[in-house]
Amino acid sequence: MSSSSLQIRLETDGDGQVLSQLAAAAFGPGRFARTAYRVRQGIAPVAALCLAAWLDDRLVGGIRFTAIRIGEEDSAALLGPLVVDPAENGKGLGRALMEEGLSRARAEGFGLVLLVGDLPYYGRFGFVPVPFGQITLPGPVDPNRLLALELTSGALARSVGPVKAYAR
Repeated sequence: MSSSSLQIRLETDGDGQVLSQLAAAAFGPGRFARTAYRVRQGIAPVAALCLAAWLDDRLVGGIRFTAIRIGEEDSAALLGPLVVDPAENGKGLGRALMEEGLSRARAEGFGLVLLVGDLPYYGRFGFVPVPFGQITLPGPVDPNRLLALELTSGALARSVGPVKAYAR
């Protein structure tokens, strides 16, 4: 993939349908029952952190972040979904979306990013497992898949308790 052919920009209203189709292909019909989706339900993601990836004039991926409170801390974001067209897997699009999204989350003043995902993938961006029982979500989550990335020092230690999304 040539870097000049990839563009990452803010998501527009017209991108929603394609991104929804990509999420359906990647995560299947049961995605709405997942705990991370339940946290985000009814709350708009942070508009400045909704990004779309375009490759050769074709929408091929996206990333979103939702503002969350963890206990009394309100400077965290829940990452997801991160989605890439399966036909484009392995080309670095997910990495590019992650790097740009995390950079923008830091610039927007978020201190912590939380997600439910695979450590072998997200660990390369600096995500670490959340200590067991420190942060709780409103539904079942494999504790080995609850990961966090500090954007400001000490943010994970200050984040204790239940997660709740809010409009920012």
